[in-house]
Amino acid sequence: MSNNIEHLGIVENIEGRHIIVRIVQTSACSTCVAASHCNASESKVKLIDVYSDDSNDFSTGENVRLVGSTSMGMQAVMWAFGVPFLVLVIVLTVLQVGLGLNEVSSALIALGSLVPYYFTLYLLRNKMSNKFSFIIEPIK
Repeated sequence: MSNNIEHLGIVENIEGRHIIVRIVQTSACSTCVAASHCNASESKVKLIDVYSDDSNDFSTGENVRLVGSTSMGMQAVMWAFGVPFLVLVIVLTVLQVGLGLNEVSSALIALGSLVPYYFTLYLLRNKMSNKFSFIIEPIK
């Protein structure tokens, strides 16, 4: 198994060190022969921000490869889904078992406890963007 995540894309825009790359993310079944007749296959166009000191080596419309580590992907999943799930479960348990609140109140407060978490992630987005960045490579 490879330790890298790779996506093929096209350079959309270049502004200084900032390169915007368009990738088409497809579902696993999009390559099926029956995909055109099935609603399960889908594809999404995504714009990825890449910061590179070699931005002068690329041009708009050029085909490129984005490479990231699988550990980076696992960390992103942890921060986006794992930690919020733990926060939700811990707050819900403390409210119901520890404080004896009813289920509806506990659930609403537990959901509300995710607002500060996601707001904190939002405030740390610049710091995290350095941690979660792709490397851009030309396709030869």
